Amino acid sequence: MNSFGRLFRLHIYGESHGEVAGILIDGCPPGLPLKTADFQKDLARRKGGRAGTTGRVEADTVQIRSGLFNGKTTGAPLCLEFSNQEMRSKDYEIFKDIPRPGQADLTASQKFYGFNDYRGGGHFSGRLTVGLVAAGVVARKIIRPVSIRAKLIEAGGEKNIQKAVEQAVKERDSIGGIIECRSNRVPPGLGEPFFDSVESLISHLIFSIPGVKGIEFGAGFASARMKGSEHNDLIISREGKTATNHAGGINGGLTNGNPLVFRLAVKPTASIPQPQLTFNLKTGRREYLEIKGRHDVCIALRVPVIVEAAVAIVLADLLLLRKSQLV
Repeated sequence: MNSFGRLFRLHIYGESHGEVAGILIDGCPPGLPLKTADFQKDLARRKGGRAGTTGRVEADTVQIRSGLFNGKTTGAPLCLEFSNQEMRSKDYEIFKDIPRPGQADLTASQKFYGFNDYRGGGHFSGRLTVGLVAAGVVARKIIRPVSIRAKLIEAGGEKNIQKAVEQAVKERDSIGGIIECRSNRVPPGLGEPFFDSVESLISHLIFSIPGVKGIEFGAGFASARMKGSEHNDLIISREGKTATNHAGGINGGLTNGNPLVFRLAVKPTASIPQPQLTFNLKTGRREYLEIKGRHDVCIALRVPVIVEAAVAIVLADLLLLRKSQLV
């Protein structure tokens, strides 16, 4: 439901226009040095306010509610919380009866029998990813010296990101994007052969990021057009280093010591200023809806740091599990 992980276990909570959004980490190892300044860089990368992103800019100052004493984690649940201040809830009142195409307004109401908080998308909002980014900061401390870097490599079908964003703004529309993530110095042997393969776990958390619609590892879908002689990564060292990396750093569901590489697709933002036909639940008629408010032209611009956090979280959980098996 709202939890992920086994030993490094996350519990996400809050709503877009509620008082707070946050994350509770159960199983955080004791003794990790941690201060509020540690979170600032990654949280800033997720913020709006840049060209092509939402005009809603929260302070996003982390409040460490529990699990920290004298600058070190205690081993008790670590609660990281963020206040919501920059809300314009009145912009969303209309969506209670007139759901936005491409958004979760209608499905959320159906799931929760109309009791859902629809303001700003409520619990379905990308606002909650602020907690994932915060958890990723903690996870990175556990997985050192692993390095993770995600980058937006294409937006709206263009390699020139700025050009694509500017064109979408002119057209009063939105665009999606493709993000590539690469992790180096990942130890071999993490994961399980079947249900908890590295691909399965990363995909699970990546698809928890609103707007993600697809993922591929290594050569991905191109593998279907290759021959075995082309796709096989030839082993060139005792440690398992390979001449190529079509497998994306994973064999049999386990990390193989090579760079862990995958790409994901992020859909265009659903809330656009163009009039769109939808269904009025109160009148029982179709009508045009023109969405107002502050929305990302390209949500993919802010997703790379969330992807990095997701990978760090998965690897932290797997590393802790691996260590527990050695005891």
